Amino acid sequence: MSKKRVLSGIQPTHDSFHLGNYLGALKQWVQLQEDNDAFYCVVDLHALTIETDPKVLQKRILLSAAQLIAIGVDPSKCTLFIQSHVPAHNQLAWVLECITGFGEAGRMTQFKDKSQKGGADRTNVGLFTYPILQAADILLYQADFVPVGEDQRQHIELTRDLGQRFNSKYKEIFNIPQAQIIKSLAKINDLQEPTAKMSKSAASMSGVIELLDAPEITLKKFKSSVTDDGKEVKFDEKGKPGISNLLTIHSALSGKSIEAIENEFAGKGYGDFKSAVAEVVIAELEPIRDRTKQLMDDPAELVSLLSTGAKKANEVASNTLKEVYAALGLI
Repeated sequence: MSKKRVLSGIQPTHDSFHLGNYLGALKQWVQLQEDNDAFYCVVDLHALTIETDPKVLQKRILLSAAQLIAIGVDPSKCTLFIQSHVPAHNQLAWVLECITGFGEAGRMTQFKDKSQKGGADRTNVGLFTYPILQAADILLYQADFVPVGEDQRQHIELTRDLGQRFNSKYKEIFNIPQAQIIKSLAKINDLQEPTAKMSKSAASMSGVIELLDAPEITLKKFKSSVTDDGKEVKFDEKGKPGISNLLTIHSALSGKSIEAIENEFAGKGYGDFKSAVAEVVIAELEPIRDRTKQLMDDPAELVSLLSTGAKKANEVASNTLKEVYAALGLI
C-alpha cells in the first residue's frame, strides 16, 4: 500500500519555537514522517505579511529549519524545504486567486480578526490572499491530509473548495485533502497567565518557554510561574490553573501520569515542584538547543540539506503546475 502524503508548514516569525508549538504540533511531525510521505516547509513567503528586517528574517528562516531537524524532523525520511525555493507556490496561488470570490476570501475569520485589530488601511493585501497561497501550498503536492490546529480548519475548507472548483471547471487534477485536526499532546498554557494558551503574541515572554532558552532562563521562568494560594500539588483546572498547567507539562515530557506526579509531590511545597518541572523541561530541550546551535554554526551544510528538499519539492510541484497550465489553455 502506498504511503499517504502529508503536508505541513510553519512560519519563521520568531527566533525560537516554544513549548506549545513543540507539544502541539512539531513532535507529531516527527511521528508522521515514519509512516507517511511527509512534506514539511518553512513558509517564509507567508511571513512577509508581517514587516520584518531582512537580516532578521533570513536568520529566522535558517533557525526554524535547524530547530525542526533538531527536534527530529529527518531530511532523509521526509521532504524538508523552504517555501520560496519552489516558485510554483506563487504561480499556483495566482491561478487560485482567479477562481476565488472576493467575498469568499473576506469571510476568512483570521483575516477579519487581524484586519479589525489593525484597521483596513493598515492591512496588506497579502494578509487577505494568505489563505489562497496556503491552498496552493497544499494542492501543489497532492496532499492526502494536512495536520493543522483547529484555528486552521476554515483555511483547509477553502483549499478543498478551490481544488474541487478547479477540478469540475477545468480538469480533475487536484487531490482533495482532508484536514487532520491535531489533538495536542498536551494543552500548554502561559506560565504567567495559566488560563491563556502559551503564545508568542503574549504581552510578556516571561510565561513562554522557548526551545532555545538557556537552562538558567527556563529555570527562572518556572520558579516565577503563577500558582495559587494553596500548598497542594493537585490537578484542578478551574481552581488551580497554574499548578494544573505545570502538572500537564511534567506529564507530557516525563511520560508519568498526573496522578503519579501528584503522589510524588504529596506533602512537598510548590518550590520543589516548580524546580522538578523545570528539570524535566531542561532535560528535554537541552539536546534540541545544542543540535540547533551545531546546525547554525555550519549554515552551508544546513542550506545544502534544504536545497536537496527543494529539489524534490520542485519536481512534484512543477508537475502539478504543468498540468494546471495545460488545463487552463496556457501555452
